[in-house]
Amino acid sequence: MKNLTVEQSHHERQANSSIPLIDVRTPAEYGSLHAESAQSHPMESLDIGNFPFSKDQEIHVICQSGGRSMKVCQKLESAGFERVVNVEGGTSAWDGAGLPVIAGKKAMSLERQVRIAAGALVVIGAVVGHFYNPAGYGLSAFVGAGLVFAGVTDTCGMGMIIAKMPWNRA
Repeated sequence: MKNLTVEQSHHERQANSSIPLIDVRTPAEYGSLHAESAQSHPMESLDIGNFPFSKDQEIHVICQSGGRSMKVCQKLESAGFERVVNVEGGTSAWDGAGLPVIAGKKAMSLERQVRIAAGALVVIGAVVGHFYNPAGYGLSAFVGAGLVFAGVTDTCGMGMIIAKMPWNRA
C-alpha cells in the first residue's frame, strides 16, 4: 500500500482527474466537511463486491485522520485492488493544509462520540458501584478492557456500533 500526504494526493489528482478520492467516514462526518470531489463510501457499509472502481485503477482513500482509511486500504488490497493509496492525516490534514473542502452542517466526529460514550459508561459504572451495588464496577472494568482491546488491535467495537446510529447516517 502506498501512503501520500494530503498535498501529494491533491497534486496527483490534479494531474490525473480520473483518480477517485474515497471518503470512508460516516455520512454525517462527510456531510459536515469533506475534501472537494471526495466520494462518500462509509467504511461500515462498504461493499467490495459492488465497489464502483476497477481493481487496476488507482484509488485514494481518506478518512478523518488516517486510521479508518488505512483499514479500508488493507481490505481493498486483500480483495485484489492493486493501486490503493492511503491519504495520511485525513480530512483534518486536508483542511489544515488549506486544500479545497466543502463544508456543510457540523457533526461530531465518530472518535469524539466514542470517547464521550466510553467515559460516560465508566462514570456510570463507578457511581453504581459506589452507591448501589459493587457489581457496577464491572461496567467500568468492561469498558476499560474494551478500550485496551481497541488500542491493541486498532479495532473499536463501540465505534462500529456508534457509526450505525441514526444521527451518523445521511
